[in-house]
Amino acid sequence: MKMSAGVEWAVHCCILLSQADEPVPVPRLAEFHGVSRTYLAKHLQQLSRAGLVTATEGRTGGYVLTRPADEITVLDVVLAIEGDEPAFRCTEIRQNGPLPASPQACRRACGVARVMYAADHAWRSSLAGVTIADVVGTVERENGAQTFARARDWLATGSAGTTA
Repeated sequence: MKMSAGVEWAVHCCILLSQADEPVPVPRLAEFHGVSRTYLAKHLQQLSRAGLVTATEGRTGGYVLTRPADEITVLDVVLAIEGDEPAFRCTEIRQNGPLPASPQACRRACGVARVMYAADHAWRSSLAGVTIADVVGTVERENGAQTFARARDWLATGSAGTTA
């Protein structure tokens, strides 16, 4: 399975938004992550349509999460960007070729389809078990609490500061 870069960008944005003290405009998010504003805006709109973020208007407008980070799973973000179609789509290839299986033999999914469906289920379950808050916790454990303090400083002032 291959996911678009938009998934990575969207998860990173949700992590940063979970730490922001106020709405964060698209240009600020794009600059922080060093990515295209227009491409990022498209993904933020997808997150908005999925109900994960909301845009606020005005001079201090920008994006905010619609609920706490511990209530947004990584799967929520992936589905918002990639859609909810399964990774595997059975085309019943067994019914093709010189020795096609009968429709009766195809009432049950074949071994290939079953293993692929199981893998998709496992992948989705894994992502559903991890929240944005969990990822924040991992980043803090691995890089220290100053990581997000510096991010908040940068969002507020445009400078990373020296917050410890």
